[in-house]
Amino acid sequence: MKRIFYLFTALIMTSVSFSQTAEEYFDRGLAKSKIQDYRGEIDDYSNAIKINPMYAVAYYNRGLAKSIIQDYIGAIADYTKAIEINPNDVVVYNNRGAAKANNQDYNGAIDDYTKAIEINPKIPLAYSNRGLAKSKIQDYNGAIDDYTKAIEINPKDAEAYYGRGIVKGILKEYKDAIADYTKAIEIN
Repeated sequence: MKRIFYLFTALIMTSVSFSQTAEEYFDRGLAKSKIQDYRGEIDDYSNAIKINPMYAVAYYNRGLAKSIIQDYIGAIADYTKAIEINPNDVVVYNNRGAAKANNQDYNGAIDDYTKAIEINPKIPLAYSNRGLAKSKIQDYNGAIDDYTKAIEINPKDAEAYYGRGIVKGILKEYKDAIADYTKAIEIN
């Protein structure tokens, strides 16, 4: 009987030592992202999620990888799952907004950027991104307001000056557009 117990214990120990954890898959996915093996990265995050379906960061990182390979629908689904798990993650809302914008769902993108701003109103990138999405739906005054808010938060935000310059150019406010372009050039 003791012999069976020892064999059973040895079998369990062997099987435990050869099974990978969600964290190990996740870490390997991170390493694959460094060498730009995005499909391999996605596979590893998928394995981590199979082991731990509540692994919000794995959904988020898989969404990033899917965005890079231009699978915006897949990225949006992963970001949505990450938000279900952690509904106050500003970065995930911002990135889901970017995936929606890349998929030409500008109103959906605006909603996500607005939610990110509601959670943390001090994130200039969310304002700049929302400004870009607003410009795509021709809400030029709203876009200028968002770029201006991004600049108020971070006066060194060259992208916000550049975006606002583009919108001012569209509105034929050329002197103001030149001033914004000049400021963007000075910064970067």
